Amino acid sequence: MSAIDVVGKYGAAVASGDMEALAATLTADVVWHQPGANQLSGDVVGPEAVLAHLGRFMKLSRGTFSLETESATESGVLVATTVRFTARREGADDLDQHGVDVFRVEGDRIAEIWLISEDQVGEDRFWGVAPA
Repeated sequence: MSAIDVVGKYGAAVASGDMEALAATLTADVVWHQPGANQLSGDVVGPEAVLAHLGRFMKLSRGTFSLETESATESGVLVATTVRFTARREGADDLDQHGVDVFRVEGDRIAEIWLISEDQVGEDRFWGVAPA
C-alpha cells in the first residue's frame, strides 16, 4: 500500500467519524504536532491520545469542527494534503481556514502528522489561550 493510500484511509475514517478505523491507521507511537499557542497546541503521542485530542476539537466547537481534504501528493514516505477546516465557537469569530497537513508513513500506518494553518494567529484566537 502506498503512503498516499494510507493517508486516504485516515481521511476516510475522519470523514465518516469512524474512530476505530482512524486509530487503525496510526502507529503505536504516532506523534501529532499541533502548532500554535492555544489550548490545543503541542505534541500528542499515541493513538488514544490522538483520538482524545480530536475529541477536544469537537467538544470546544460543540460538534461543529469539520475537516475536508482538498488534494494530496506524496514523496516517498511523506504525504502532504491541502485541507479546509471550519468550526464555530461562542464568543469567537467563525474559523474557516485552509492549511496543509503533512504525514510521515511507516509501512501501512501513519507515524507522524504536522499541521500548518494559513493563519495561525487567527486559529490561536479561535481556540483560546493555552492554560497556564
